[in-house]
Amino acid sequence: MTRPVVGIIGNLHLIGDDYSVQGTGIINIDAVAHVAEALPLMVPADPRVIDIPTLVEACDGFVFTGARPNVHPSYYGEEETEAHGAFDHCRDQLVLDLITTCVQRGQPVLGICRGFQEFNVAFGGTLYPEIRDLPGRMNHRMPPEGTIEEKFALRHSIKLTSGGVFADVFGSDEVMVNSLHGQGIKDAGERVVIDGVAPDGTPEAIYVEGAPGFCLAVQWHPEWNAANDPVSKPLFQAFGEALRTWKNGAGSVQAAKLG
Repeated sequence: MTRPVVGIIGNLHLIGDDYSVQGTGIINIDAVAHVAEALPLMVPADPRVIDIPTLVEACDGFVFTGARPNVHPSYYGEEETEAHGAFDHCRDQLVLDLITTCVQRGQPVLGICRGFQEFNVAFGGTLYPEIRDLPGRMNHRMPPEGTIEEKFALRHSIKLTSGGVFADVFGSDEVMVNSLHGQGIKDAGERVVIDGVAPDGTPEAIYVEGAPGFCLAVQWHPEWNAANDPVSKPLFQAFGEALRTWKNGAGSVQAAKLG
């Protein structure tokens, strides 16, 4: 049996001052290939060369990865400020429509960090430009110093809804995760269910209510050490199971719980 194909949304990068490339982290590729057991296919986040109807037929599911640029605030009705950081307008133009298309089709999708925020914005939600500036909130950003292992180390717990979707995936109501993000959910979008929060109340795990397929997103980075981490591994394994179910035409493993 052939493996399901997963479109991993790429990101725009510059080499030097003037050479543009689309790329994704090797850890995204490894998590999809070795834990979800699917064929990773990087998708350039550029609507000039991608059309959604063709793309969704070519892939069985999608991973919406993290990235340094943020969703432009115009997509959730706010003005751009310095606090909103850098942007990737091409990715915005592609992925927000792609997310809603996949959810409607019941096609498996997994959002990570920026992808988590994209899920919320795609359904009408808003974002805080800088979580650490809010009273009572912790600094969720990547540590500026240290090795890559130290930057991706576990930093805080997540309290999950007892008996909820994520608690079912992880087999626990509380898990430990890393933290490498600046922005976060302000107002949840229509149908967006916050299913897990950090100790400071920051939303960290969401799903789309009534979605006919696997549709989960997390604010942390589960792709790091996905083959061994006790939280990352079951998340990508559940995604892989949903992909194979979709590929075999038997509907979604999540439909009964979320429908």
